[in-house]
Amino acid sequence: MIIKGKYPIDASAQNVWNHLMDPEVLKRITPGISDLQPLDKDKYLAISKIKIGPVSGSFEGELELKDIKDETHATIVINQKSKIGNVSAEIKMQLNKLENTTEIEYKGEAKLTGKLAMMGQRIIGGVVSSLSKQFFKTLNNEINNTIR
Repeated sequence: MIIKGKYPIDASAQNVWNHLMDPEVLKRITPGISDLQPLDKDKYLAISKIKIGPVSGSFEGELELKDIKDETHATIVINQKSKIGNVSAEIKMQLNKLENTTEIEYKGEAKLTGKLAMMGQRIIGGVVSSLSKQFFKTLNNEINNTIR
């Protein structure tokens, strides 16, 4: 499944970057994440609980930030396992400086197994889109609450 989109954040690129690279912020703003424990530099044990339609599950696995460049680009690699299926994703993220905002552009691919895969791309695609919007809206709120 392809994951892609763009989202404007009402802050400087530096401010957005600092928030995205802070594991405590990521823990607060990522939908479903209940814990994010450091394993290594830029690598974390991620524990989450997500409900997708009639199916819910607890996931555990790794979240890694790699290919970090110039405080404008990073790749997020996720490998999560649960009783309802596994998720692996690699998403490239680029921060684009605009006049008064920073646009976060992201593109990647997710692979699903088990019940998650059987639910179909249409259902999962809608959930991923909703969770992405929730993540960026919460990030925007987090940044703007920090500024004040």
